[in-house]
Amino acid sequence: AAIGSTTGATRILAMDCEMVGVGPGGARSALARVCLVNEAGGVLLDSHVAQRERVTDHRTAVSGVTPADLRGAPDLGVVRERVERLIAGRTLVGHAITHDLAALMISHPRAAVRDTARFPPFMRATAAGRRPRPRRLRDLAAERLGLAIQGGAHSPVDDARASLYLYQSVRR
Repeated sequence: AAIGSTTGATRILAMDCEMVGVGPGGARSALARVCLVNEAGGVLLDSHVAQRERVTDHRTAVSGVTPADLRGAPDLGVVRERVERLIAGRTLVGHAITHDLAALMISHPRAAVRDTARFPPFMRATAAGRRPRPRRLRDLAAERLGLAIQGGAHSPVDDARASLYLYQSVRR
């Protein structure tokens, strides 16, 4: 849940996206839903995205997206513009957020991105001399925050909040 009553855009925002499968067997991912929350966990944007290609796998068990959710949804250009306006000049937090930014086809200054999947204290140790590996957001949220997320279909609101709260727990 939100941890405050702030409803507007703040200096720090968190984002999460859900994808559906397009093309043969749903092998390619396409953006289907995007969520942005403010520093208090208040939802600023929660929008489905219309698909240009035929969806061959809604991945509902994971994405939570159904065919009905995509009917009448705004197209990617509209959603991308809203996201760009909201995140401009702000710090953006997320888990493996580079995938979300790529799905939106936008960039954000690297110095203003905080990726909880790439933060060394949150990563999994590996054999000596090998790079640490990212951990699942679900596991980090449970261990570090005592939150149970992603028990079924993912909620981008819950995932964005979990990334935000992880970041806030270690932010200097």
